[in-house]
Amino acid sequence: MELDKEKTINAQPAIDSKIPEGPVAEKWTNYKAHQKLVNPANKRRLDIIVVGTGLAGASAAATLGEMGFNVLNFCIQDSPRRAHSIAAQGGINAAKNYQNDGDSVYRLFYDTVKGGDYRAREANVYRLAEVSNNIIDQCVAQGVPFAREYGGLLANRSFGGAQVSRTFYAKGQTGQQLLLGAYSSLNRQIAAGKVKSYNRYEMHDVVIIDGRARGIIAKNLVTGKLERFAAHAVVIATGGYGNTYFLSTNAMACNVSAAMACYRKGAYFANPAYVQIHPTCIPRHGDKQSKLTLMSESLRNDGRIWVPKNIEDAKRLQAGEIKGSDIPEENRDYYLERRYPAFGNLVPRDVASRAAKERCDKGFGVNNTGQAVFLDFSEAINRLGIDVIRQRYGNLFDMYEEITDVNPGELANTIDGVNYYNPMMIYPAIHYTMGGIWVDYELQTSVKGLFAIGECNFSDHGANRLGASALMQGLADGYFVLPYTIQNYLSDQITVPHFSTDTPEFDRAEKEVQKRLDDLMAIGGKRSVDSIHKELGNIMWDYVGMARTKQSLQTAIEKIKELRKEFETNLFIPGTQDGMNNELDKAFRLRDFITMGELMAYDALNREESCGGHFREEHQTEEGEAKRDDENFFYVSCWKYEVDDTKAPTLLKEPLHYEAIKVQTRNYKS
Repeated sequence: MELDKEKTINAQPAIDSKIPEGPVAEKWTNYKAHQKLVNPANKRRLDIIVVGTGLAGASAAATLGEMGFNVLNFCIQDSPRRAHSIAAQGGINAAKNYQNDGDSVYRLFYDTVKGGDYRAREANVYRLAEVSNNIIDQCVAQGVPFAREYGGLLANRSFGGAQVSRTFYAKGQTGQQLLLGAYSSLNRQIAAGKVKSYNRYEMHDVVIIDGRARGIIAKNLVTGKLERFAAHAVVIATGGYGNTYFLSTNAMACNVSAAMACYRKGAYFANPAYVQIHPTCIPRHGDKQSKLTLMSESLRNDGRIWVPKNIEDAKRLQAGEIKGSDIPEENRDYYLERRYPAFGNLVPRDVASRAAKERCDKGFGVNNTGQAVFLDFSEAINRLGIDVIRQRYGNLFDMYEEITDVNPGELANTIDGVNYYNPMMIYPAIHYTMGGIWVDYELQTSVKGLFAIGECNFSDHGANRLGASALMQGLADGYFVLPYTIQNYLSDQITVPHFSTDTPEFDRAEKEVQKRLDDLMAIGGKRSVDSIHKELGNIMWDYVGMARTKQSLQTAIEKIKELRKEFETNLFIPGTQDGMNNELDKAFRLRDFITMGELMAYDALNREESCGGHFREEHQTEEGEAKRDDENFFYVSCWKYEVDDTKAPTLLKEPLHYEAIKVQTRNYKS
């Protein structure tokens, strides 16, 4: 159960993050000035595999193809347009300072580090803020229809954890519009022959030759056949691991199998305990759901979050005797505005989520399960009019009504001359994962030639991602960081010929994957994949969820080990391996989710502090806020795979060093 403390300390390899010398504001400029390059003729000799076609994968594949490299791009869906990046609603951050409200590159950098509770790598975050403005220019040039002010300038709105308006948006469809921009660039390179697109393929393993990533084993999800692909470098852009919890805001196809394949082949996995709980999700309504629906954080610009002041009103709401619109203003507790007056409803996601949980745990929840709070637009509608509010959030209002049959813009009651409109109901849910494959400053993993970008790496968000920063990181990595840093690696690979897949290493990797598939089909038990996955999700939510304790995490590890035995002995997969078999594909991913869940629990158990999305009940202030331990835990936890899934991983540590920012307790109250 307990990790071997000696094993985590003695004789461990040094973690080289390759952070450039010099002041943090000059590191990226100096890096680009002195990096190694590959000339145009030599780029044609080099092959790069990019796995994933979300914002990170599509932008990287398109850019690398435009530069002249030969790119093989793999998509689990039937089209890159269906990558999960389309689900992002609210916007993308950049430090343009169009509002003239005090924003700057440094301010975006500072807010991101602070929002991540001082657990991010400083140099990476500054680079992210530095290139953010280029992203907006790139996307405007692609035709992304960002909202605009009356005079024609791009519009901005506020998001959690910031006191400026720096979020660019396209209604509530920002992710979809940005992905269409990247997709158009990708299609151009496909038509030019620089990118080969493989739709409905899923990476099952990475092939290592002489210590370097040289290819992948991928399954054709239509034919069911395993296929081999070779390249000089491999880039993973496959998203996060939120679906370990079964119910999350992620699409059902989102999985962690590519990242787990890299982990098993020697890539460190960093900070797996850092999972984001998003505060504005539509509450679950039963045990038959396959996913949860997110309501954009942008709604917190004009929506006010509240619960009743009086427990009697809460009980009547839970019993269905009254509605939220029946409770007058003086009997409402706008608890975020009360607790955090400087930021109010726009506190970071981890703070807002824990505050909602605290109110519901005290009995003030507002739906029949007691697991919901109100997000109310009455004040904004009375002040600005329904037309203005619908112009800002109309499609989000429509989406909420489609799902709940409640129109948030409909007048529901008038009390003492004050109009009250139907409020939304929201509750926190698993959303984004800040942990991921460990990468250095160049976005290279601990395996040479293997790179990770976007949500599947750990690098930029610390212990809590600020809203509208996921799209920023994905496009920054794909358009403006990886195209530089991967050349530093490939510069000495130009004399290496194109690889053949007819090698012992490819043979061995394919046989290992085939054996895993054969073993799954041979179990012949009685339980469906989803039933076991739901059980895993309940374990994760109950014991590794919003609040954690030493006891709960030890219990989680024990239960996950038991569940692994159940999976290995009682799984039932209908059909055969020939052709398409969705249940086999889900079972393959579930094996990795089980390993991922255990890894998350190990990391959370080791980190005896509270920070960002990781909240240990033993480590909180008198006011219930996260209490960090900078003396003992000011590091990135890097986990090294050991032998097989049943063995506890080994902990390595990358110390964090801050030069430009003073590390202090987060304060959103003043």
